[in-house]
Amino acid sequence: MNFTNAQLERYSRHIILEDVGVKGQEKLLNSKVLIIGTGGLGAPAALYLGAAGIGTVGLVDGDTVDLSNLQRQVIHSTADVGKAKVISGKESINAINPDVKVIPYQERATADNIKDIIKDQDYDFILDGTDNFPVKFLINDACVMLKKPFSHAGIIRFQGQTMTYVPGKGPCYRCVFKNPPPPDVVPTCQQAGVLGVMGGVIGTIQATEAIKYITGAGSLLTGYLLTYDAKKMEFRKVKLAHDKNCAICGEDPSITELIDYEIAACSIADNKKLG
Repeated sequence: MNFTNAQLERYSRHIILEDVGVKGQEKLLNSKVLIIGTGGLGAPAALYLGAAGIGTVGLVDGDTVDLSNLQRQVIHSTADVGKAKVISGKESINAINPDVKVIPYQERATADNIKDIIKDQDYDFILDGTDNFPVKFLINDACVMLKKPFSHAGIIRFQGQTMTYVPGKGPCYRCVFKNPPPPDVVPTCQQAGVLGVMGGVIGTIQATEAIKYITGAGSLLTGYLLTYDAKKMEFRKVKLAHDKNCAICGEDPSITELIDYEIAACSIADNKKLG
């Protein structure tokens, strides 16, 4: 493709990178990334992916902006309170980079619609920016079935985690966590709280994984769980194994259809039960 003078200037810091260059930036401009959830994780990820020049960004979220979101969901502003998150997100991305095609899906991801949403633009990479276990398992199962790579992440209190699934190259989310916990076992975000900047730390790592996957630069968090403890300022990279008996990606999968599990709001309990 022929870059305009404006594009050459906008993406100049990418273009001079040996591992990205003109060809890598071309790949980004021709790529399509779907972000499910435009909250604490999806918000910073969407901003950086838009700034990086991802050609098409899909945003999936059925919620509207609430004042309590603004402590961490940096894609929205005070003026956006009451507005659909996907519309607020679209406006913010295009304010940074008008070249990006932003497709808003103002709906929650469910067993009935998630495959159609992913297939809508034949997205290259999926980001899980959701805040509850049932949808995380739904995203995992849909991506495994459709052979789509995706980045999982979760945050709560001062802790976060992320991992990347690439079809045929390591474990999926269900290999590690098996099944959603009962709804009353894990505290909700409203009960436990979350440090606002956690979404920025982990969400931008997710965006980095998407960019690396598309450009082929570096190595991904495939087969690893990266955890972060903000209080101790410690990252830990844990090796993960593929489960040959996994119900969705194992040798004899028992899950052949998507289902909606009972939802209890929000994310993770501790480093042993992060989700």
